[in-house]
Amino acid sequence: MLIFPRRSRIVFVGDSITDADRDRSALPGGWGFGQGYVNHLHNMLTAVYPDKDLMTVNSGNSGDDIMQMAQRWEDDVLDLEPDFISVMIGVNDAWRHFDGTLRQAAVHEPDEFEEVYDGLLDLTRARLPKLQGIIVMSPFMFEANRDEAMRVKVEAFSRASQCVAEKHHAIFVDVQAEVDHFLTRQHPCIASADRVHPNERGAMIVAHSWLRSVGFEWERSAFDD
Repeated sequence: MLIFPRRSRIVFVGDSITDADRDRSALPGGWGFGQGYVNHLHNMLTAVYPDKDLMTVNSGNSGDDIMQMAQRWEDDVLDLEPDFISVMIGVNDAWRHFDGTLRQAAVHEPDEFEEVYDGLLDLTRARLPKLQGIIVMSPFMFEANRDEAMRVKVEAFSRASQCVAEKHHAIFVDVQAEVDHFLTRQHPCIASADRVHPNERGAMIVAHSWLRSVGFEWERSAFDD
């Protein structure tokens, strides 16, 4: 059964995978969901659960790591007073270990990432006492070789995300597991040109993993829940 009560406001926050070229001129919940998994989720929740009147808001920001996301948390999450938040962050924190010198970017380790993430969720619980739930999505790569250096680093940030989810009794969405299932049959280029940013097919894989975790059901006997 879908976990969201009627008229729930769900705010999605994260990096470019969440952002996906969203329209920043859009009113929250009105339009401008981007071209990624948030748009897929908005469409499926609206089409299959029209009686729920769910509001979806995309607060993703391309390029964000955990520190940059934290700087905008007030505007992107708290000020929107969500009933549920869904967070996916970490792939840029991993990526900066490989291009940080060229970009002259700050590099963060998984333990620092986990500490900041934990603090954000503590703050959210304190500021939003009516918050009904948190969904933590793992960072991921379309890379089948689990020994590849960046895939190893992404896994480290995924484990840190899972630890935060467990501490806060949040739903943990193992997106990488869904991606790995896809990669047993298909090449990464089918879903992502650079192994990180999903195309529309890749975004549907991400969306499917999220829907499985929140009790989405295609077939419903009645609108009585």
